[in-house]
Amino acid sequence: MKWIYIAAGIALFIKILVFPDLALDSADLPIVESIVQDSGAPNAVSGIIFRNRLYDTIFEVIVFSLAIMGVRFLLANEPPSCTIYQFTDPPSIVLARLGATISALVSIELAIRGHLSPGGGFAAGVAGGTAIGLVAITSSSEWMEAIYQRWRAATWEKISVLIFIVLSVLTLVGGELPHGELGALVSGGWIPLLNILVAVKVALGSWAAILIFIRYRGLL
Repeated sequence: MKWIYIAAGIALFIKILVFPDLALDSADLPIVESIVQDSGAPNAVSGIIFRNRLYDTIFEVIVFSLAIMGVRFLLANEPPSCTIYQFTDPPSIVLARLGATISALVSIELAIRGHLSPGGGFAAGVAGGTAIGLVAITSSSEWMEAIYQRWRAATWEKISVLIFIVLSVLTLVGGELPHGELGALVSGGWIPLLNILVAVKVALGSWAAILIFIRYRGLL
């Protein structure tokens, strides 16, 4: 079997030496500039995620949803944890809640300006989930669960996924909003809305996972 690997390596080496590198022929093409122009968003990464690779992004969101459902399913039959591990000393509580406030503000910033600067929906959702986790380790689990139920977070999580899929399908079939002025807050077509929807989905999904781990594992 090793001779097959050696032969494949030699063949690849010969291919690199003999055949021209096709990438060199397109080296002068301003790829980043073309992505920015097509998407209307200065952040080319957002343009790639929500336009060039939108089909992949749809399934990434769906996979995250399935992961949260899997956590609920796998832990549903386990007995709840009798001990909840949380911060009890005042300095740690103050620092954790301060960190939660900063993370929440960063999450909002990344969600609404992710198409203009480094950031985006997934990063914003992670920052939002971090804020929720920091609050969870300093607050009553019953209080966290009550807020989750009161604001119907599970319902909003599902709604955000459905709206994201609908807007993605509209984008894939050619429907677009006006791009607006490049660099303005309201620009980039559907991209700002898709960023916000992904941020909501990831943050609320993280909240659901945190509550489950608190209930069955004592926290994380």
